[in-house]
Amino acid sequence: IRFSEVNKELKKEKKKLAKGKQILLGITPVALTTDSFLSAASFQQTHRVLIKACLKGQEDKLRGLKENVIIGKLIPVGTGFKK
Repeated sequence: IRFSEVNKELKKEKKKLAKGKQILLGITPVALTTDSFLSAASFQQTHRVLIKACLKGQEDKLRGLKENVIIGKLIPVGTGFKK
């Protein structure tokens, strides 16, 4: 999805479009490639995901359901949704 969004922006700016190939991943690699390191850490390889996030200085924006449940915040839907 991000690939398509970036290409739309590039097209608007009349720049060269990115090229890529779609690949099919199993459930484990997909769960570990999320933007949220908290969400990825809750699935599998917790220590590896957290160490990698720490070394990269990553910050979790807490936009998804799972990461908000993990830290005990309102989930971003219904009355908990904020723009």
